[in-house]
Amino acid sequence: MSNRLGLHARATAKLVQTLAPFRCNVTMAAKGREINAKSIMGVMLLAAGQGTPVTVRINGEDEAAAMEAVVGLFERRFDEDS
Repeated sequence: MSNRLGLHARATAKLVQTLAPFRCNVTMAAKGREINAKSIMGVMLLAAGQGTPVTVRINGEDEAAAMEAVVGLFERRFDEDS
């Protein structure tokens, strides 16, 4: 996680909303736990703070577009840091 506050509520909501239109399966793993990245509660349970290594796995028919959206969100630090 590169944004200053990690995966807090606002960043988690933005991630889940970004992934909602995609039909593919998306999981995230951190600290030995793997969750459904389309679940706001699952993502919050990761408690991934700044600097936490996070692995994203995407599988399905629109996986390339979903990965592009996720990578963009992470690169922009969830549009939160200046």
